[in-house]
Amino acid sequence: MNLRIQEEAQQDLEASLDYYNGESPGLGYEFADEFYRTLDRIHENPDAWPPVSKRTRRCLTHRFPFAVIYQIRDTTLLVIAVMHLNRHPDFWKGRSGK
Repeated sequence: MNLRIQEEAQQDLEASLDYYNGESPGLGYEFADEFYRTLDRIHENPDAWPPVSKRTRRCLTHRFPFAVIYQIRDTTLLVIAVMHLNRHPDFWKGRSGK
């Protein structure tokens, strides 16, 4: 299955990396490692994580308070958002998923 990270999700990720690296040198890189481990878990079993809408699912990271919001599209996993869990749970719903 292919993986595609939507531009807005990439921006979410980069903002979070910058924030964590600003808090403690190297912490952003640890967050990136956890993000990519989460993507590996999703890739291994994309249907395992709970749905948050008709076609969208959410997988929580282990170490950081984040969720990866994604859709399964034919042969592609599309990452819609990298969401801090303190954000409004529907903040990503305006994203088109294209």
